[in-house]
Amino acid sequence: MDQGLIPRRYAKALYLLAAEKGSDAEVYEAMQKLTAAFDSEPEMQKAIANPHVELADKESLVAAATGSNALVADMVSLLARNRRLDQLRQIALSYVALYRSEHRIFKVDITSASPLQQPELRRIQNLVNNHLPANSTAEFTETVDPALIGGFTIAIDNELLDASVASDLKQLRLKLLSH
Repeated sequence: MDQGLIPRRYAKALYLLAAEKGSDAEVYEAMQKLTAAFDSEPEMQKAIANPHVELADKESLVAAATGSNALVADMVSLLARNRRLDQLRQIALSYVALYRSEHRIFKVDITSASPLQQPELRRIQNLVNNHLPANSTAEFTETVDPALIGGFTIAIDNELLDASVASDLKQLRLKLLSH
C-alpha cells in the first residue's frame, strides 16, 4: 500500500470536517505550525512515534506546537487510538497541500544572494502574482543564500526561475567544457 495514502485520507477527512465547521483556515494555520515544528525539531518525530512516551505528553507536545485547536486535538486522539500517531507529520503535510490546492494558494520561495530591499521585493511579488492563475494567491517566503553570488531564484511550487549569478557561471562552465 502507498505510504502516502493513509496520511492523505486522514488529511482529507480532517479538511472536510474543518470545512464543515468553518474552521479549515484555523486548522491550516495549526498544520503549518506543526510542520514547522517537525522541521525545526527532528527529535519531535521520534518522540511522537515512541511507544514509551505517554499519550498525554504527546498531546501536550502537539498542542504546544499548534496552539489549542480542538479539531487537531481530536485528530491526535484518533490517531493514537488507531496506532497511527507516527504519521502525524505526513498528515499535516497532506492537509497543508490539500488546503492550498482547494484554495488556489501557491507557495512561493524567493531566495536571494543578499537581503532584498522592499521596492525590489514588492516588484518581484507583483511579477509573481501576475504570473499566477486568476483568483489565486501566493504565500511568499524569503531566504538569503550567499552561494547564489548575486541575483535570485523564485520557486513556485514545482516551477523554478533561476536568475542567479551562480547559475550563470555554472552554465558558462558547462558551455566551455563542451567545446
